[in-house]
Amino acid sequence: MSNRLAHETSPYLLQHADNPVDWWPWSDEAFAEARERNVPVLLSVGYASCHWCHVMAHESFEDQDTADYLNAHFVSVKVDREERPDVDAVYMEAVQAATGQGGWPMTVFLTPDAEPFYFGTYFPPEPRQGMPSFRQLLQGVHQAWDERRDEVAEVAGKIVRDLAGREISYGDAQLPGEEQQAQALLGLTREYDPQRGGFGGAPKFPPSMVMEFLLRHHARTGAEGALQMARDTAEQMARGGIYDQLGGGFARYSVDRDWTVPHFEKMLYDNALLCRVYAHLWRSTGSELARRVALETADFMVRELRTPEGGFASALDADSDDGTGRHVEGAYYVWTPAQLREVLGEQDAELAVRYFGVTEEGTFEEGASVLQLPQQDEVFDADRIAGPGGIRERLLAARGVRPAPGRDDKVVAAWNGLAIAALAETGAYFDRPDLTEAAVTAADLLVRVHFDDHARIARTSKDGRVGGNAGVLEDYADAAEGFLALASVTGEGVWLEFAGLLLDHVLARFADPESGALYDTASDAERLIRRPQDPTDNAVPSGWTAAAGALLGYAAQTGSAAHRTAAERALGVVKALGPRVPRFVGWGLAVAEAALDGPREIAVVGPALDDPATTVLHRTALLGTTPGAVVAVGTPESDEFPLLADRPLVGGEPAAYVCRNFTCDVPTTDPDRLSAALGG
Repeated sequence: MSNRLAHETSPYLLQHADNPVDWWPWSDEAFAEARERNVPVLLSVGYASCHWCHVMAHESFEDQDTADYLNAHFVSVKVDREERPDVDAVYMEAVQAATGQGGWPMTVFLTPDAEPFYFGTYFPPEPRQGMPSFRQLLQGVHQAWDERRDEVAEVAGKIVRDLAGREISYGDAQLPGEEQQAQALLGLTREYDPQRGGFGGAPKFPPSMVMEFLLRHHARTGAEGALQMARDTAEQMARGGIYDQLGGGFARYSVDRDWTVPHFEKMLYDNALLCRVYAHLWRSTGSELARRVALETADFMVRELRTPEGGFASALDADSDDGTGRHVEGAYYVWTPAQLREVLGEQDAELAVRYFGVTEEGTFEEGASVLQLPQQDEVFDADRIAGPGGIRERLLAARGVRPAPGRDDKVVAAWNGLAIAALAETGAYFDRPDLTEAAVTAADLLVRVHFDDHARIARTSKDGRVGGNAGVLEDYADAAEGFLALASVTGEGVWLEFAGLLLDHVLARFADPESGALYDTASDAERLIRRPQDPTDNAVPSGWTAAAGALLGYAAQTGSAAHRTAAERALGVVKALGPRVPRFVGWGLAVAEAALDGPREIAVVGPALDDPATTVLHRTALLGTTPGAVVAVGTPESDEFPLLADRPLVGGEPAAYVCRNFTCDVPTTDPDRLSAALGG
């Protein structure tokens, strides 16, 4: 049979289109059906590369008996959390409030008015470890609905009231100052793992947004400890199993504290954020490792995540066929000594075992190892490993023959915005115009496919076809961030215009006019049981702080007081949260660093964009480390960037003008003097 998911664009929903469960997508019609039949709604939320979502689907949703029971007593609604982050956020908040933990798959039972009354995550097909089986759960909920309806309604009402009472206190709508930023740094120092890099214990996530804060804080204040934490964390991750030592790119997280065994799915957002961090680390330190990882990660995104339309796909699965027909986590990436010998021969395999830290007993499962670059005294022959026809190249070719992990092909606006920013800057720093061109192509796709006539942005597209879900705050903010980076790198003012169109929506439809607080959904979006609003970072910057950053950058480029004021009011939440939970508001702290520094506004004028002396000044401006600096480049006659107005050449020579806080330095024609002014 085929249920109602067959016409959806989400790869996750399409994975369930042939289930015997009579799934509905999230829609008014599904809840109308539940009201008409007088049954509760089973809401199941997951995403395409989620391992336990696949497990539960196979065990329960593909089982005919379970499906028959569900179809008889429930209306079943399937949601892709990556397409509907608003639905996910609202019910995840309820799950976490009720159970103290959350995760995916998320399993929530709702009244026909969409009010939640019972929650969980994964449920097994048979009772285990104190958990009821999924069938037992369904029977219990059905019985409660039939026999204790008043109790269910009371619980649902209480949960909704509790959620309504969890409004965020966001400080005094004032910028964080020196004191709050220093307190945040101190808090991070306490949670830092000096042996292994990163923060906290297992599982360990790449702290990309915190690393941006640390790099910016060091650039502004000279605090060596901040740079040390960022640099050491970057090195430990790049040497660990969380980084793909053959193909580049990072896995979602490490299951251990040592970055050894990853959860193998590779997400676009992680790789975009980390690519940018490593590029910025190179800009700050000149680290060869940072340069290599930034470029390899950029190349990974373009090679393995780029779609035929020029956007970037969301993720690669953790699981793949291990060659025997079994779908196994990590099968594509791990190696046994025997497999290395088979590909490389005895001598090179022996070298590879030492170089990549492969052991006989294995660092993963069934004697297989995740490739790493352990710190060691031995000096290796670089050509034998990384040269043409070397060990890395041969292993990568052999891996390419293995069954590849599945790819979630939907294009998410926010994550593509992050990728655009990373690729634009990486291309500019390392003289890789192909990477900048990939950023331009993805930006063009967002404008052509995701924008409507009023520059409202749709959250997703697939195969060049726009999805039906409205963009949320992070889509507007991260796409604007990408466009602003592209404007600075390319000198094309049209990207600044597109960023402005998106940020006008942020001011008009996402901001609270009274307090300056920001909401994750627009004022005219579908009404859920509450309007989601979360200023803390998760796997990506929160929409709230991402918007603050884009508003600040746009204000610096244009001189718009309204955008500057909105950014500063939004940063009040960072003043409140930064000293208390710095690990979870890293992007907000990074934006606050830019606000405290100005940020600098750099206008580079020359006779033509491709004039060599102009190009050198432009590149020097981009390589400055001062936090959040914006760059405009063009001719004195150009009207594409407000920063270029009334900026003549100096003595007929290309010149750079640096301003901040309404004050400008003397213009310079000397790249060294410009570099010194920008911390380069």
